[in-house]
Amino acid sequence: MSEHRQELWLIRHGETEWSTAKRHTGRTDVPLTPTGEGQAIAVGRSLAGRQFALVLCSPLRRARETCRLAGYGDAANLTDDLLEWDYGIYEGKTTPDIRLEHPDWSIWTASVVNGESIEQVGRRAQRVIERALRVGGDVALFGHAHLLRILTACWLGLPPEAGRLFVLGTASMSVLGYEREIRVISRWNVSHEVRT
Repeated sequence: MSEHRQELWLIRHGETEWSTAKRHTGRTDVPLTPTGEGQAIAVGRSLAGRQFALVLCSPLRRARETCRLAGYGDAANLTDDLLEWDYGIYEGKTTPDIRLEHPDWSIWTASVVNGESIEQVGRRAQRVIERALRVGGDVALFGHAHLLRILTACWLGLPPEAGRLFVLGTASMSVLGYEREIRVISRWNVSHEVRT
């Protein structure tokens, strides 16, 4: 008989106009596109009413809409710890635009003027993990790409910068869990068929 170990289900918000344009979307509160709404509904179909001991959600609209459309809005607990990285002066800009002025720029290695350091984001991610571990059951986290990537690095005992190794598509679902007592990635970046 196998013993079920706790899992953290990471759900990135659905498509927005800014995510389609590959703009750094930190604290700007943009809505889902119609495609993003369809993606969120598809996430809900995939989860098929799965029960979670705790549902945490970023307070930003794109994450809240994804959570609601997936069928978990009533169960959601909003937490600022799941907010996306505060990109400071880079908010709304694309990487190619930033590299016109700073050719070697990367969000993973550069300091973020008027925003958060990667260490600050890592501390928020660690707080989410610690909160989830206090719950006796699986936890759903509705959030944002960079934050969830950094949270994954922290889950695995890696530095926050290792989040650069984990790509997440819009409305993707990933599962962090255990193999025996070792923290692992059980599933990663699973997308869902959108019915039209």
